Amino acid sequence: MAVQARTRLRADPVPDRPPQPADSPRRRAGAALVPTLGVEEEFLLVDPDSRAPVARAPEVLAGEHGLGALLQAEFYTCQLEVCTEPVLTLPDLRAQLLRLRDSVAQAAADSGCHVIGSGCAPLAATTPVPVTDTPRYRLMARHVGSVADHRTGTVCGCHIHLGVRDKPEALLLGAHLRPWLPALQALAANSPVCQGKDSGHASWRALCWARWPTVGPIPVLDAAAYEALADSLVSSRLLLDRRMIYWYARPSEHVPTLEVRIADVSADPDTTVLLAGLTRGLVARLRRDVLEGRPVPAVSDALLRAAHGCAARAGLAGEGLDPQSGRTVHQRHLLDRLVEYAGPGLAAAGDLTTVTALLERTLREGTGAERQRAALGRRGRAEDVVDSLAATFTGHA
Repeated sequence: MAVQARTRLRADPVPDRPPQPADSPRRRAGAALVPTLGVEEEFLLVDPDSRAPVARAPEVLAGEHGLGALLQAEFYTCQLEVCTEPVLTLPDLRAQLLRLRDSVAQAAADSGCHVIGSGCAPLAATTPVPVTDTPRYRLMARHVGSVADHRTGTVCGCHIHLGVRDKPEALLLGAHLRPWLPALQALAANSPVCQGKDSGHASWRALCWARWPTVGPIPVLDAAAYEALADSLVSSRLLLDRRMIYWYARPSEHVPTLEVRIADVSADPDTTVLLAGLTRGLVARLRRDVLEGRPVPAVSDALLRAAHGCAARAGLAGEGLDPQSGRTVHQRHLLDRLVEYAGPGLAAAGDLTTVTALLERTLREGTGAERQRAALGRRGRAEDVVDSLAATFTGHA
């Protein structure tokens, strides 16, 4: 059941500050802190009859989809990934997401399958799903051994890229972002149904994905310490290369961005827009904190991992853990605090109205995890979950 909407965003946490004109120095300074935005979404291909994952990505990629490099193969042949171009506004991001999802849905239909957005496959594959036949993926599969098992490893995430000046800034912002990510994870949870039944977790993907090396919170590191650690992870053969650093937030190795990797992929495009807008608003606010010299929050790794565990289990529907105080609180309280804190960043980006509306709709209609469970509960059939995901994939349902 959806939690009743009660979150509100404020454009400025100081109530007695007079409104600032649109062209005021304060507003212009705030806008300068707003990063560019890009999104990567991983999707599942499913058979229209069995609703199980089906290994048809090579056929979809070979078809006439018109997306070029914006549509790519993923680790398993039942997966695809789409990538937006960098944007400045949420309307531009939404337009790209709609085009990408429409094109992928049509390309999948042309190849005799459906495409869905879910952190895990609701139904098990009826036959083994092979790893995508590229040198890198074959090497990765050998390197991680049984971790690369399609029955538990077919997971799909949403990765949000925020433009930064350089790697040191990405590391500093990532360190400031650490205590806020469990609340984003709870909001994004969209994988409760796996192997045909309720897993007991709002994000089962989080537990499956945690089996891979380095998955977890970003360490607090400066640039020199990051370089030393990354070199050690590769030279020790824990990782094949730096692209296998899978922290929840990480500096990208190929583009100047901070990449936030905590979210399950969304069932519908507007939830992706909501998550991207909230994340950018938060990072814009944290940039101001950095400029004002505020220290990195002192959060223990043990508490932080526990907070992520609570978010994966409960989503927004239950108890969470405040990683800064260690107190047990409702997950909604953590989300309320996040959106209020991000308010100035959302206002500077011009996203306050859009994010408020999308958030209120999500809280009214239910998160992805709540909607999957509602579909499962109607008749007890995971096939109905897949059908509901397919119906909402393009946002036109």
